Amino acid sequence: MGKAQSKQGGARVRFPPPFVFLLLILCGVSLQRWLWPLTIATGSWLRVGAGTSIALGGAALMLNARRWFSRTGQHPAPWLPSPELLVQGVYRYTRNPMYLGFTLFQVGLGIAADNGWIAMLAPVSLLIVHFLAVRPEEAYLGETFGQSYRNYTRSVRRYL
Repeated sequence: MGKAQSKQGGARVRFPPPFVFLLLILCGVSLQRWLWPLTIATGSWLRVGAGTSIALGGAALMLNARRWFSRTGQHPAPWLPSPELLVQGVYRYTRNPMYLGFTLFQVGLGIAADNGWIAMLAPVSLLIVHFLAVRPEEAYLGETFGQSYRNYTRSVRRYL
């Protein structure tokens, strides 16, 4: 077992990344309710429409990425082994479409719900996931796929 590999054979990720986004969304709800409401100054219909569009775009990105896992017979849990490097579909444009999708979903949810805290905590969520999951995943993929993964990282950005 390599340094970057978990006991299950995948990356050494110890906490499910979606829970980071969920926890920070709940923090945003709590801050809004009990500490200091942080609203978004724009018309209600415009704010809800823009927020919903961003959230749906993030969800579509997540679902599209998940579909590529299914097509290749893989599971998206980072602690499980990756028998194949995903470089098709949305993975041609971003190496982390699920985490990018979760971030967009959180931003859109915050805007649509008129909760600035949720939206402002989205980059914090991604930063935590970057160190909690992305870095270990990159180490694992580099160890597992070697030069193929290094070539991929040179041609496709991590997020945008």
